[in-house]
Amino acid sequence: MLLSLGSWQLYRLNWKLNLLSEIENSLKNDPVEFSEVDKKNYLRIKTSGIIDFNKQIYLYNLNESGKPGFEVINPIIINNENYLINRGWIPFDKKDRPEINLINESSIIGTLKQQHKASTFKPDNDLNKNYWFTLNREDIFKYTGKKFSDYIIYLNGDYKLPKPKVITANISNNHKKYAITWFSMAISILLIYLYFRKKNY
Repeated sequence: MLLSLGSWQLYRLNWKLNLLSEIENSLKNDPVEFSEVDKKNYLRIKTSGIIDFNKQIYLYNLNESGKPGFEVINPIIINNENYLINRGWIPFDKKDRPEINLINESSIIGTLKQQHKASTFKPDNDLNKNYWFTLNREDIFKYTGKKFSDYIIYLNGDYKLPKPKVITANISNNHKKYAITWFSMAISILLIYLYFRKKNY
């Protein structure tokens, strides 16, 4: 059984390495017209849309240096479909300032990422103060009155404020460690078995 578990982890390791390679290659590719391709994770796109600045969402998060602030997220209509666009990080004191809303809506380059279920251990969102901890879909509907695609667009580009988030193929890959653990346990049990068998004879 332990050998089977170890072999399964090796299979998963090979699958994960291929996935990471595919994601890294996708991030290196030039952006493609959004209307001409199927949506998929980590796809780089170029498009245009209508951004709703009145329903701007301020999501608490740390920047790359560990400083707390907000990620600025907006509803955007692209080809008559509703999306959320994550435009990047700002410090707390820039919340609701007009200079953070300077963006060329006719030329948007970004990376698609599929939204995953938020952690249940984070605090509740404060919709009245527009202070968010998770992109809870029910709260987003209450706040905007709209439903959105499961894919969030992460803005790319040389913007200073908000500063776009750097998207990488940062996916945990512990399958090699798990495989070594299972195989080590199998070898240990075999050695213990051989030891007691020799001792009894």
